[in-house]
Amino acid sequence: MSRVDYAALAARCAALTEGESDEVALMATLACEIHHADDRFDWTGFYRVAAPGLLKIGPYQGTHGCLTIPFERGVCGAAARTREVQVVDDVDAFPGHIACSSSTRSEIVLPVTAPGGRLLGVLDIDSDRPAAFDSVDAEGLGAILRATFGAQEGAWR
Repeated sequence: MSRVDYAALAARCAALTEGESDEVALMATLACEIHHADDRFDWTGFYRVAAPGLLKIGPYQGTHGCLTIPFERGVCGAAARTREVQVVDDVDAFPGHIACSSSTRSEIVLPVTAPGGRLLGVLDIDSDRPAAFDSVDAEGLGAILRATFGAQEGAWR
């Protein structure tokens, strides 16, 4: 299903972010590169941990997103709360889904951690196509996040 060349995308992201340590700058660069890597990606962005149990919108590409998301709600909240990748084939079937856009049909959300395991936020990608994401996307995106933010492989799962 995945049509992204994740090795090439990872190489571009690594080249663009080399030497950068500012988390917001890294998120902005990744959001742009990932968003334009595949036409399945309608909304691509980060929600940052802004307070205990609360995500706030960060850098993104696409139409407006939700401004705040509690850890207790939605796909992004589930990824932040459990620190597990969420691949949702049908957002309407996900309990507590937050509809930031009525066109979203499926979603993938990955936790983003710093070295030491501190949760920085989540990477959220929405698609207007049902069942748009799979394990290849989860692995490819996870590798980019680990390389960019310096987390160990087990830290974000």
